Amino acid sequence: MKNKSSLPAALLGLRASVFMVMLMWTLDKFIRAGHAAKVYSNFYSLPEWGKSVFLFIGALELALLLGFVIGYKKRITYGLVLLLHAISTLSSYKQYLSPFEGPNLLFFAAWPMLAACWALYILRDADAMWSCKD
Repeated sequence: MKNKSSLPAALLGLRASVFMVMLMWTLDKFIRAGHAAKVYSNFYSLPEWGKSVFLFIGALELALLLGFVIGYKKRITYGLVLLLHAISTLSSYKQYLSPFEGPNLLFFAAWPMLAACWALYILRDADAMWSCKD
């Protein structure tokens, strides 16, 4: 690596951008619980639960994301963010099979974000900028 000192800044950028994307999906559970219910039903084959269930899921996700963005317990928080995003990415497999129908092309943006989550997880010890000390 040409400049080792740039690695923490790059990892901070990845962590912040992954946080922003996942935060929007988390806020959706609070703001549009009906939409979240349809997403869970369509992509995860789960029943359309009531609003209170999505408020609870949203609260859990928000707590996880706050831990993630501050670098708290990285093995756990980075691992759970990676797992959640991997499930989300892989559950959208039908959209990848017909990329040029409707908004399906947008689903391909999940793959670089999945790579970013993986990179953050495997490089978690080097992700030290604006991060909690474990």
